[in-house]
Amino acid sequence: QVQLVESGGELVQVGGSLRLSCVASGRISEYTLGWWRRAAGKEREFVAAINWRGSIRNYADSVKGRFTISRDNAKNTVFLQMDSLKPEDTAVYSCGAHRNPSGEGFDNADGQIYDSWGRGTQVIVSS
Repeated sequence: QVQLVESGGELVQVGGSLRLSCVASGRISEYTLGWWRRAAGKEREFVAAINWRGSIRNYADSVKGRFTISRDNAKNTVFLQMDSLKPEDTAVYSCGAHRNPSGEGFDNADGQIYDSWGRGTQVIVSS
């Protein structure tokens, strides 16, 4: 397992942008990495995922066209660029890691496949 630490969350106005980062303690070159969020009083929700090659990227419908996931394997880091932020994007954002050397064959939106999680970073979108 790898240990994950998120950063970049803060208070931002509607329509603004943020870039979240998640740094892993070890090599992530064979890991699918995903971003999830949990708003107050709600269940954890899938946001985006990327396989280790970067050839497969998945997004929740609610963020398509606004959020972009990317990764830098040399820096053991996954990013989430969030644009055109809305109040409903307010949540604690966490990253998860799932070891998958093939990069395929799993539903990356299924939280049960992830075996490492970070503690999260708070994003607040103010209107």
